[in-house]
Amino acid sequence: MKSTMMPIPLSINAIVTRARVLFPKSEIVSRLPDKFVCRHLYADIAARIDALAHALAALGVQRHDRVATLCWNHHAHLECYFGIPLTGAVMHTLNLRLAPEEIGWIADHAKDRILVVDDILLPLYREVAKHYAFEHVIVFPFSGAPVANEFQDYERMIAPYLGVPFAPQPHDENDPIAICYTSGTTGRPKGVVYSHRSTMLHSLVACMPDSWALRGSDVLLPVTPMFHANCWGAPYAALLTGARVVFPGPNLHPEDLLDIITAEQPSLALGVTTIWLGIIQAMEVKPGKWTLPRGMRSVVGGSAVPESLIRAFAAHGVDVCQGWGMTETSPLATMSYIKPELREATPEEKFQRKALAGVPVPLIDLRLISDRGEVEWDGNSVGEVQVRGPYVTGGYHDLPPDPDKHAADGWLRTGDVASVDALGYLRITDRTKDLIKSGGEWISSVELENALMAHPAIAEAAVIAVPHEKWVERPIACIVFKQGRTATPEALNAHLAGQFAKWQLPDRYEILDVLPRTSTGKFWKLKLRERFPR
Repeated sequence: MKSTMMPIPLSINAIVTRARVLFPKSEIVSRLPDKFVCRHLYADIAARIDALAHALAALGVQRHDRVATLCWNHHAHLECYFGIPLTGAVMHTLNLRLAPEEIGWIADHAKDRILVVDDILLPLYREVAKHYAFEHVIVFPFSGAPVANEFQDYERMIAPYLGVPFAPQPHDENDPIAICYTSGTTGRPKGVVYSHRSTMLHSLVACMPDSWALRGSDVLLPVTPMFHANCWGAPYAALLTGARVVFPGPNLHPEDLLDIITAEQPSLALGVTTIWLGIIQAMEVKPGKWTLPRGMRSVVGGSAVPESLIRAFAAHGVDVCQGWGMTETSPLATMSYIKPELREATPEEKFQRKALAGVPVPLIDLRLISDRGEVEWDGNSVGEVQVRGPYVTGGYHDLPPDPDKHAADGWLRTGDVASVDALGYLRITDRTKDLIKSGGEWISSVELENALMAHPAIAEAAVIAVPHEKWVERPIACIVFKQGRTATPEALNAHLAGQFAKWQLPDRYEILDVLPRTSTGKFWKLKLRERFPR
């Protein structure tokens, strides 16, 4: 017997068609650098997506070429999400928070041909250009200022093609549409390549009731950067449902976000933990100035969400939902919600559950592995979290298989250590690597250590994470000077500045006579954490 189902390939191009035909009057709101907003209807955005595809094709963009973006969250970046794949090319979102050298290295590794960049980010681009040369640079006039003749003007480039339909390039559902690089926590960043198929499946899962519960009647505020894990898939899910979208642009200060929340009344907001910590703190400093929309849902990820934060938002009528995942999982892997078995649980237990990483979402298989094999889901036993699924990466772009990243049977090794209880709730307890997650972004302690030990005055260095009220974690460096040598913290930061972004630098330096070591001679960071708990 054979299936009688039509062999229609999954394709994000269908999302654009759906948006154009079914939701032409849905709205995209973009906040500009000067905090004014511009508004577009889905019908306008669909026409601009086609025009962008025409313009890229006219520049010679071909199937599987990489077109990079260096942009904040706004409507033109959304157009890139769909216009680039329409040509058969691959969108590559570059992380503007990285150091220019690292951005250049990533662009070179991906072999990016073209860059779309916000005009307000041109100073960063010029630093990146010292490390990598793009064939064409297209500037989006985000601030409204004229674009210099040395660049392509995004608006002038697409203008001749507005209203001209674009025929998508033929493709297979497994063809690539986007590439996003990991944060390089252990060595250089690694490229994760998403397909039409994986992205469509992830979008459908994200919209499910026990995930984001995204509906066409929602107003979606993606504070999550569009260069971070494909904005958690929000652009695809939004156009799939016809939801109204509010992009905050570069205005991410808590008071700015509270202003746009007050003005646009989102029903669903996405962002890392530190964003919501800042918002609740701003409201505490100026009580009564802002009122959050009653019933708003906030999906929070990037690092563990404190139960106190969940309770604080609940007092304002906002439901905080914690999710867990990574670039490699597209990224949604678990969501914390109240399962039917817990419907009669006490409010106290419900808050405790919502502070966990959550339950595996549909299509994601999850297991815990220790040295003794697979770990039982009893809520106490711990092991490394390993996952698999149709939108989980099976490898990395242009890299050989790595047993540290994938088990012999293909499961993704996440590097997180956790327990799972009998109801399937995941509790992250530790990390297999000594990583620091600050403001939702990873910082590699190993890279900082190696760079510090390259300083002529330093004999040994170990970097650990300490808790931080705003950023959740921040790095501190424990150092041993060479005999007769010394250096000021300012000099050490200046030494690191060429390789690391400012936010990656240690908050402070602790000077020791000797670093503790394990029996194998490694720096014993557990002892350092005990000595410097804050």
